[in-house]
Amino acid sequence: MAGETDNRPKCLVGLAGKPLIDWQREALTLAGVNELALVTGYRYDRLQNKAKTQFHNPHWEATNMVGSLLCADAWLQAYPCIISYSDIVYHPEVVRTLNSTPGDLVITYDTQWRNLWSLRFEDVLSDAETFRRDSTTGRLLEIGQSPKTVDEVEGQFMGLLKITPSGWRSLRKHLDRLPKETVHKMDTTGLLNHLLQAGETIQTAAISGQWCEVDSRQDLMRYQKALASATPWAHDWRPEPGNPIVSSELTDVFPFSSHTLPRTHRQAP
Repeated sequence: MAGETDNRPKCLVGLAGKPLIDWQREALTLAGVNELALVTGYRYDRLQNKAKTQFHNPHWEATNMVGSLLCADAWLQAYPCIISYSDIVYHPEVVRTLNSTPGDLVITYDTQWRNLWSLRFEDVLSDAETFRRDSTTGRLLEIGQSPKTVDEVEGQFMGLLKITPSGWRSLRKHLDRLPKETVHKMDTTGLLNHLLQAGETIQTAAISGQWCEVDSRQDLMRYQKALASATPWAHDWRPEPGNPIVSSELTDVFPFSSHTLPRTHRQAP
């Protein structure tokens, strides 16, 4: 990030006038998510005013995404949760689509990924991953490999997913069988691949634009240019382009080391 994260976690990097985490909080709140929390790691002291509920990963330097996610085990056992990387922004409708898609484990994917990747990379396949799904059932078939052609990429996983307590129990069953070191080093795509190999069902929710991922200062500059253009941009995530809505007060907030993990409405068992 060329110095953008020298003294702050990635979710505090600014884009279009707000830190990434504030865009997330706004989208989640407008989509009806009423309780959120953060899983923190690097420079967690900078996030104290961003959430009432926080789960800190003291081993953030040595663990990956799954290691951080396990810090929120208490919530994931008890409630349906939406899990979000902290370096993405998205429109409230993206959250609504995910939340309304049936399944114990559901992931979002962008069908317009090539438009966004073309803006970010000279070669869209250099950073893309394979993504295949059953066109009839929506069930995920493949994810996370290096594609040779764009035909192997039906979309790109966004880093936004939903899991129910039942789904979390199944997931934990598989993780508990693995060496702790393997689990702590595992990223989300690796986890999804492991679950697919084990025969678990992962459902997919199709999204058409309206989100962005921030991995570099170049991303920030290119997104700002796209937003400033007179031509409408399919990946504009803002609820009201040019007139952002101020986030309402949250009951509890959820990023996990490099993510946000907000909880959906509490539901009776």
